[in-house]
Amino acid sequence: MPRVVIVGAGFAGYQTARHLSRSLRGRAEIVLLNPTDYFLYLPLLPQVAAGVLEPRRVTVSLPGTLRHVRLVLGQADHVDLDGRAVHFTDPEGTEGTLTYDRLVLAVGSVSKLLPIPGVAEHATGFRGLPEALYLRDHVTRQIELASAAGNPAECTSRCTFVVVGAGYTGTELAAHGKMFTDALVRKQPAWPAGVKPRWMLLDVADRVLPGLDEKLSRTADEVLRSRGVDVRTKTSVKESRSDGVLLDDGEFVETRSLIWCVGVRPDPLVSELGLPVERGRLVVTPQLGVPGRPDVFACGDAAAVPDLTRPGEFTPMTAQHAARQGKVAARNVAASLGYGEAAAYKHNDLGFAVDLGGVKAAANPMGVKLSGPVAGAVTRGYHLAAMPGNRVRVAADWILDAALPRQAVQLGLLRSWQVPLDTASPELARIPGRPGKE
Repeated sequence: MPRVVIVGAGFAGYQTARHLSRSLRGRAEIVLLNPTDYFLYLPLLPQVAAGVLEPRRVTVSLPGTLRHVRLVLGQADHVDLDGRAVHFTDPEGTEGTLTYDRLVLAVGSVSKLLPIPGVAEHATGFRGLPEALYLRDHVTRQIELASAAGNPAECTSRCTFVVVGAGYTGTELAAHGKMFTDALVRKQPAWPAGVKPRWMLLDVADRVLPGLDEKLSRTADEVLRSRGVDVRTKTSVKESRSDGVLLDDGEFVETRSLIWCVGVRPDPLVSELGLPVERGRLVVTPQLGVPGRPDVFACGDAAAVPDLTRPGEFTPMTAQHAARQGKVAARNVAASLGYGEAAAYKHNDLGFAVDLGGVKAAANPMGVKLSGPVAGAVTRGYHLAAMPGNRVRVAADWILDAALPRQAVQLGLLRSWQVPLDTASPELARIPGRPGKE
């Protein structure tokens, strides 16, 4: 029986495994190699950091939803293309090897780093559940310490939060974060009069959500500013220090919190394959196959997939494309084994949705521009439809959040050194003595 090995269980890898198991129906062994036993629904991660959703709500069990797929816990270290083998390390440091007849690389992406002094040492990324959990604790802790601070300068520094990158993630995080800290402050009886938590959102572009429609970008900007978020466009960080950040306009902002949301880069494993890449992404055909390697496919953020709706360009690194590419990859892997016919990947953008907290959102479903409560309802409806599990639990958390105050406590599970910005494995918290990719 042939073996198909899928590396990575993000949007692309999960959908590949799900649809391949349905199409092959036991005619091939399907193995999924992933560091965790869950699929992470990344778009709702800002709501975990802000205390709206409990962490498990945005995770979907791989063994529980992929019944005919064998899960192997581990991180891929090296791919031997000629020997048809993937070498990996499991969570306890034991090395292993998986041979394959077909390989699907869906390793995803990690935080993009820029050569800015101090950022790698002092900033927190936002690509995995450990980072969201740490940030939730960190924000709560800073507000509590600010309340007990002995001087106004320390209080102001601790309740200042700087988010770099005004794309989807940064915009949503700043919007939800401001609401979260405002709620935390109301529970502090000794909070200094006249002091408010300050959230700054920085981006080198001339507007927030620069890749989206200007009208909806303007809507998001208005919501942010109405809540008190300090939006700075055409601005970035020149240097990060332990006591604050120096902006490129010369201003020094005292803060203990720098959150890095400037974008993503393909997993470093891709560049180690020795195959042609396009800006770090593996070059593939419209059928998601790797040229010259008929047994290897790639999809999602790790693959430079030709955009047939925009000749000469590649599909953006978005969850929408990754999920749909996973379905096409499954079809084409099955076709390569003699079941069905291959197809090229072609997908017209269905629009976007940005949740701004409360009942506010900006959305563009099928080109229809929406804002306010209607956009909020459409956005949450879209997320419920897109999630492969936990829909009832997510909806229940939304209802409870609307009816009850959020629980403002630190769990104390993670420290900053456990969630480094410069890591190839944002889904795993660093543990002393455990081998792993940095």
